[in-house]
Amino acid sequence: MKGAEQFLIGCFLNIYDLHSHSSCSDGALAPEDLVRRAADSGVSHLALTDHDTLAGIDQAMTAAEELGITFVPGIEFSSHWQRRGIHIVGLNVDVADANLIGATEYMTQRRQQRSVEIDQRLSRLGFKDCLAGALHYANGGQVGRPHFAQHLVAIGAVKDIPQAFKRYLGAGKVGDVGHQWPTMDEVIGWINQAGGVAVIAHPLKYQLTRTKLLTLCADFITAGGRAIEIVSGTDQSSQQTQNMVSVCQQLSLYGSIGSDFHKPGLAWQALGGCGQLPAGVNPVWSLWS
Repeated sequence: MKGAEQFLIGCFLNIYDLHSHSSCSDGALAPEDLVRRAADSGVSHLALTDHDTLAGIDQAMTAAEELGITFVPGIEFSSHWQRRGIHIVGLNVDVADANLIGATEYMTQRRQQRSVEIDQRLSRLGFKDCLAGALHYANGGQVGRPHFAQHLVAIGAVKDIPQAFKRYLGAGKVGDVGHQWPTMDEVIGWINQAGGVAVIAHPLKYQLTRTKLLTLCADFITAGGRAIEIVSGTDQSSQQTQNMVSVCQQLSLYGSIGSDFHKPGLAWQALGGCGQLPAGVNPVWSLWS
């Protein structure tokens, strides 16, 4: 659905997209262009949640005011829990909070350290100057594995980005360097101190059993977390969604929804394409509306 049809629906329904990325981390669009695309897609409430940085918030907020979109300042922190990488989104955070700013500076240092180690590991495989290549593709934003993947494609080491992750950068591969991340409890503390709401991002991506997911959620709640993404992306099945609703209701969590948008052309991450939050779930935005 696109164009006039989507615009007309947006006139009658609030469309929330509370997970998106700009070029300030690993997204393709500048913050203001991201907001414009969201507006064109009928989004009424948008959160920018770049990885470990607040750099794009001011530009996005200004664009949202001009376009009449309700903007929610956010961030997506990398963390670890029981030796697993877990992403925690912070919504409606105070971007002027000194502790939160300090946390992003700390995470920038961690990311730089990780980038150096990824570069060293790839160099040992014969791929030279990978960090320089990743920095080029990051274009001043936070360097992430997708930027290393772009470099590997550019030098002909792999045919495309999915292959770069499958061979070199994905979970358990040589470029999967994640031990520098803070604990989930630390990250939740940063978000709460900044007046925000901590949300477990894309829980289905972790491929946890239901028992393990419930354990993660219980620890998350104990640490002060309050919400979970019920829908992440646009290719989630109805059964997966209902399973997430069940977890949310069982543990009295609030529900969030977001595309995890990174760049145009990915149908499974289309801005505003997640639809509505399912019935029977307390929406996360009720915590600040």
